[in-house]
Amino acid sequence: MNERIRNQFVSSNPFNFKHISSPNSIEDFIDNKPCVVIASPDSLQNGLSRQLFDKWCAEKKNACVIPGYVVEGTLVHYVSFSAHTYYDQTSTFLKELMPPNIILVHGQANEMGRLKQKLTSLFANGNTKIITLKNCQSVEIHLSSEKMVKTIGKLAEKTHEVGETINGLLLKKGFTYRIMTPDDLHVFSQLSTANITQRITIPYSGALAVIQHKPKQIYESVESSTDEEYGVPTLRVHERVTVKHESKNHLSVHWTTDPTSDMVSDSVMALVLNANREMPKVVSIETEPFINEQEDAKKAEKIVHALLISLFGDDGKLVINVDGNVAYLDKQNGNVECENEGPNERVRTAYRRIRSSVKPIPLSVS
Repeated sequence: MNERIRNQFVSSNPFNFKHISSPNSIEDFIDNKPCVVIASPDSLQNGLSRQLFDKWCAEKKNACVIPGYVVEGTLVHYVSFSAHTYYDQTSTFLKELMPPNIILVHGQANEMGRLKQKLTSLFANGNTKIITLKNCQSVEIHLSSEKMVKTIGKLAEKTHEVGETINGLLLKKGFTYRIMTPDDLHVFSQLSTANITQRITIPYSGALAVIQHKPKQIYESVESSTDEEYGVPTLRVHERVTVKHESKNHLSVHWTTDPTSDMVSDSVMALVLNANREMPKVVSIETEPFINEQEDAKKAEKIVHALLISLFGDDGKLVINVDGNVAYLDKQNGNVECENEGPNERVRTAYRRIRSSVKPIPLSVS
């Protein structure tokens, strides 16, 4: 024993293992959970190994491993466990497994060569690779990374097309993979799903109307209402995040956690904090009417015009000069007239991207 083990004897027995025990007889063995038992004799003729074999052999989930040779006339004599197998036994075993790679080791070079030739003939119609190695020779085996996944529950109710994307929860158990909807998780496993609702309080001393127009510049769906329980004004942003004006000095933001809702809540909190810092500049907005759709359209048109000027220059009109080609842009519908098709498509693409960037985020994208 090394010095570390000897020092442990001072305080405790290092060989007193928590999950390993040594029963004296079958009566001392408590069979109430999965376990591994090492018992003798390996011939299964008598003793603890025979008693456990008689007790467990009827259940197909149990396994019995015979690590050594078997004496003639014993219970398991009909199966040969010799340390050196013959060709008939080896070939039968390999035909059952049909492995993609066979590596021959621990044998004379001539005999291994003969065995390789026979196995090559045996697997001539397959893709099995047979390798014989010399001492200290290394070999590389490339394994397939593809996994077989089985759809169950609601996902298995329809036939999926090749290349179709399937959304669900991937559950691995042992070497099997199954994919299911979150609603089926508690049905096919001992797991369950839960929703996390978050709430954060933000200092804010203004009116809710001051910040109401800011989310509308980003999100298409912003609805104002009154909380039924407390009677305070609320905003519902993108149908995911709720902003409540609970007192004169703070707002509260509520949402159910998921990637999209977390992103929306972050942007809403940033808008509130910025509005709180700029309160002296925007305090007059409380009494002003909200910006209507026509004013929004005019503002968006000005932004589009300014961005187009920064990209293509300005000559007083929406007449754009691209690499010596003159293009006329209709800012109402985005149509471009140009003798050359190249600048035509370039200007049309730039206009479409600018228009989409200044519009609020539609609810359908989430």
